[in-house]
Order: sequence, then C-alpha cells, then structure tokens
Amino acid sequence: MNTLRRLYALSIIPVVSIVLALLVGSVLIILSSPASQGHLDFLLPLTAYEALIEGATGFSFLNVDPAQHLSFAISFDGTLAARALTNTVAAAAPLVLTGLAVGVGFKAGLFNIGGTGQVLVGGFAAALAGAAVAHQPAPIAVTIAVICGALGGALWGFIPGALKAFTGAHEVVLTIMLNSLAALIIVGLVNDVFKISGPTFARTAGVGNATLPILFGRNGSLGVLIALAVVPIAYTLIYRTTLGFEIRTVGANPSAARYAGMSPRKLIILTMTLCGLFSGLAGTIEILGLGYYPAVFGTSIGFTGITVALLGRAHPVGILLAAILLGAMRAGAPSMQITAHIPLEIIDVIQGLILLFLAAELVIRRLLRIRADRVTPGELKSVARSYGQGNV
Repeated sequence: MNTLRRLYALSIIPVVSIVLALLVGSVLIILSSPASQGHLDFLLPLTAYEALIEGATGFSFLNVDPAQHLSFAISFDGTLAARALTNTVAAAAPLVLTGLAVGVGFKAGLFNIGGTGQVLVGGFAAALAGAAVAHQPAPIAVTIAVICGALGGALWGFIPGALKAFTGAHEVVLTIMLNSLAALIIVGLVNDVFKISGPTFARTAGVGNATLPILFGRNGSLGVLIALAVVPIAYTLIYRTTLGFEIRTVGANPSAARYAGMSPRKLIILTMTLCGLFSGLAGTIEILGLGYYPAVFGTSIGFTGITVALLGRAHPVGILLAAILLGAMRAGAPSMQITAHIPLEIIDVIQGLILLFLAAELVIRRLLRIRADRVTPGELKSVARSYGQGNV
C-alpha cells in the first residue's frame, strides 16, 4: 500500500500535466482546423492523436470517415509496429541521457540548463576522435569516439561547476552563456579549421568505422543500448553509493552536508561534470549515428531534457519513461502531419505545455484539490538555490 501511495504521489502531477497539455493542444488543433481542413473540425484532435499513436507504436484504434463518423477499429501491423517502435526508442535514447543530465543536477540542487552546449561539445569531440580513428577496427574506433565524446561533454560541464563552486556564480547563467559559446566556437572550427573539401556544405571528415552500428531496424543503433545501460548506472550511483548520498545531501541542505564533513564545492563540481558527461554521450550517439559533424547542427534535445527530468521527477526510471513518451511524440509526429495535416510544431507546443503545467504544480494542486505530496523529491524545490562563495 505504501508503495502504491508513493507511486501515486510521484506520478499524479506528471499525469495531470500530460492530460492538460493534450487538452489544450486539442483546443489549438480545433481552432486551427479551418486552415488545414477548410472547416471547423471538432474531431480533428482525435484523428491527430490517433495518427500520433499509430506512428509511434504501429497500433491503430480509431477510424474517422469523410462524413465525420467516428468508429473504433483496432488494427495492428507487425511490420509497421517494428518500424514505429524502432523510431520511438531511437528518438528517446538521447532524451534519456539529457534528462539524466538535468535530473542528476536536481539531486544536488543544481539546474543544469547547459545540456545543449554539452551535447554540441560532446558530439564535436566524438566526431574529431572518430575521424582520427576512422580506419581502425570498428570496436576500437567506436569505443575511442564514445569515450572522447563523453569526456568532451564532461569538460563543458566541469567549467560551470568550478565557477559556481569557487565564485558563487549561478549555474543557470553560466550554462546559458556556455551554450552560445559552444555553438559559436564549434561553427567557427568546422568552417575554418576542420572543414573538408568535397561536400556542398561545411562539415568534418567522416567517422568511418567509428559510426555506431545498427543493431535492429533502420535506425536502432548501439546508442540505444548505451542510453539504456546508463539508466541503471545512474540509479545505482545516486541511490546505492556513498557519493550519491552525499550528492543528495548537498542538494537538500548544503549547511548540514558541510557540518557532516562533506565538501559542497567538490560535490558541485563533480555533479556538474557528471551532468556534462551524460549530455556529451547524447551528442555522441547523435553524431556517431550521423557519421560527421555539420557546421550547422541544430538540436533541441538539450532543452527537451529539462522537460524529461521534470516529467520523470528526477528519478532515473521516471526519466526513462518520460523520454520514451516524448520520443514517441517525435516519432509519431510525421504520421500525424500526413494523416491530419497538423504541423509538426504542435508537438513542441504540447511539450512546452507539459513543462508549463509541471512548473505550475502548486496552482494545479490548488485548482484540482490534489493533496500536497510529502514524498515529492526535495531536489525539485531547490534547483534555483545559489550557494554563494561563503556557503560552499
């Protein structure tokens, strides 16, 4: 009973946030239906969400005929399902890692909003390392490239951690600036230093044998297994080791942690470095799947990791489930666009609404009369804490 009560307490706000986001998204879809359908279509949200689910899982349960008659018709195509599920897990893999990069920071009372910069640096480091060992045997080349990508992200996470620990600068400001800095530096390096001749656009040399092998489907690469393997590692680190206990203690009460003999400075640096490593791995599996680093590499997985971490309540298993949900939305969006003529950007709107409702937890609890949760992770309430030089 206590387990069920705790599970309910931890999941009620994320579930309500998802439902409210889908409802608001439905209103937006209905209001925009004259532009896509030529008339106001109140059944369009059902058509859109059904196509979204079918594109993400291969499972269809609804049929809307041209006369606007709604009928339930369950169908399942094994080939379509295999392709759809592969796309879902492939889209979820980097989100798992960027979600952990934010969630682990929450445990220490830190808000790592620099996932984008860490993804870029990690991917760039992996691309350079992969190009350097492109002709080595695949196991050696992939291992070296993955390690270098993770270390690149870790380095970019170390910088704001050290600055916060020794100067008291806020990690949110630092990581936002480092996001832009990473993007601009890497664009300059790819265009002026590492650009290869031949392609019609600026990019680095191919990674050759360092390309992540495809293990299943069309795009189910080794990166999926890497992301899945990191989840139990992160869980064990946070909840089953002395270091994890110290990280959670610093997040809950830095003064008590210092009184107990812990070093908040060291733990801040270590946690931000670990967050950068996770984001660096996300960039690594993206770039090693692509095969090179383009000068213009636009990705939103760093910021989406914030939604994943909040939706998963900063718990590794919750982050995995949240990443699968958002990955399914990404994978099913093209099917929704084709079937319901809804722009892909509606997925970004829905994900933004989920984040908005998660951030408005107190308002939602008051309006829906949901009792306050005594087991809500305390880290989520201290993510904006700035320790200051005198407190670390």
